[in-house]
Amino acid sequence: MVRAIHRNFQGVTWQRCQTHFLRNILDATPKALQDEVHSRVRAILDARDHDTARLLLNQVLEAYETKAPKAMAVLEAGFEEETKDLLLPEKYRKRLRTTNALERLNEEILLRKRVIRIFPNRESALRLIGALLMEID
Repeated sequence: MVRAIHRNFQGVTWQRCQTHFLRNILDATPKALQDEVHSRVRAILDARDHDTARLLLNQVLEAYETKAPKAMAVLEAGFEEETKDLLLPEKYRKRLRTTNALERLNEEILLRKRVIRIFPNRESALRLIGALLMEID
């Protein structure tokens, strides 16, 4: 998927949903440390700039590398991908760091599709989705 995005949308950045990334880290974290790790990783993701996030990352890696090595490997591997939102203006960051808006859009499309149930052809489905997207825009 990432390769397809880079091939078809040159210049666009790829970022995973931070909520799902955080869940992946917590799944690899021992139960006793999950609250601590959650708050520390959340601080990294909420950093004001990339340098601050990098500093916090190094502190977290140092503090938990022996206590939660699997979780720290996930965190370190995904750090660059997850902090792409720090390149955006601050007013857009909160909305674009998760997939909530996209999931909501998909729900709206499904709601409209359920009303019609059967489309006579592909073009009619595209017209419905196109009209919905224009309405939302």
